[in-house]
Amino acid sequence: MHPQPREYQQRRQRQADQAAGALTVAYVAAFAGSHPLAKKIGAWPAVFGVAGAVALASWALADRHA
Repeated sequence: MHPQPREYQQRRQRQADQAAGALTVAYVAAFAGSHPLAKKIGAWPAVFGVAGAVALASWALADRHA
C-alpha cells in the first residue's frame, strides 16, 4: 500500500529536517575538529580532510537520493 500524498510529503519533510540537523552537527564537529587536527598534520591538510569528510556526508544524506 502506498502512502497518501500528504503523508508522503510529511515523511519526506521530516527526513529532510533530520538530514539538515545531522549535517549541521557534522559541520560544527568538523570545524571544531579541524583545529586540533591542524596542529598534528598542518592547516591545509586538516581543512581539506574535514571538508572532504563533510562533503561525503552531505552527498550521502542529501544528494545521493536526488
